[in-house]
Amino acid sequence: MNQLPEQRSEQDKESYNKQSLEQKTQHLDSSNGNLASHSIARFIAFLTRRGARLLTGARSLWIGCQPEMKQRIYYANHNSHIDFILLWSSLPKLMRRKTKPVAASDYWLKDGFRQFLIKDTFNGVTIQRNREDKADPLQPVKDALAQGYSIIFFPEGTRNLDDDLELLPFKSGLYNLHKQFPEIEIVPVWISNLRRVMPKGSFVPLPLLSTVCFGFPLEQHLEMDKATFIDYAQKQLLQLKEVENQ
Repeated sequence: MNQLPEQRSEQDKESYNKQSLEQKTQHLDSSNGNLASHSIARFIAFLTRRGARLLTGARSLWIGCQPEMKQRIYYANHNSHIDFILLWSSLPKLMRRKTKPVAASDYWLKDGFRQFLIKDTFNGVTIQRNREDKADPLQPVKDALAQGYSIIFFPEGTRNLDDDLELLPFKSGLYNLHKQFPEIEIVPVWISNLRRVMPKGSFVPLPLLSTVCFGFPLEQHLEMDKATFIDYAQKQLLQLKEVENQ
């Protein structure tokens, strides 16, 4: 039996209203899920920040600059997986929200929990250390800088586990970022004692005093070639170690 136009119109309205209600319910569920995830991430960030600073006895020394709301590239020595947590937690709250740590995807994207930590808790950027194609491994970092974020960067490229070496040779990443974003301040940061706070293979930090030392921003040297700039950046970082020991 054919339906009258009035009957089809009423059924169409009921169907539309039902679909609309389902869509609103799904959107509300998604919003509630995102809100819960965001709240959990902020709570974990709070616990991690407080816990790391408590266990390591970390103190922050702003020697060459002040904690200001300006875009910066903070580059530091790299001895443990909690390096970026200590540096990040040394920043004031508003600065932390505008600063993204750069981390290796092969470690931080291994499982769902690590992904949640680096992306949702610390709002970080992950990069591939081993290039598999012609893609620029620094592109996610460049995107973050182009969006106005500061970053925490480890130019050694991997953790230095050699007790006889103060720094591993820098990769070219810092030089490339300086060339593309010359207007952004580059601040050296020396993190001391973390090799002893987090020895290789340990999962819980040992309660030892550590220091996060912020130095003078690098002078703009666009005329330098890669080798000269990297040598300059390394020396400026190592000078902070001497200052911290005075």
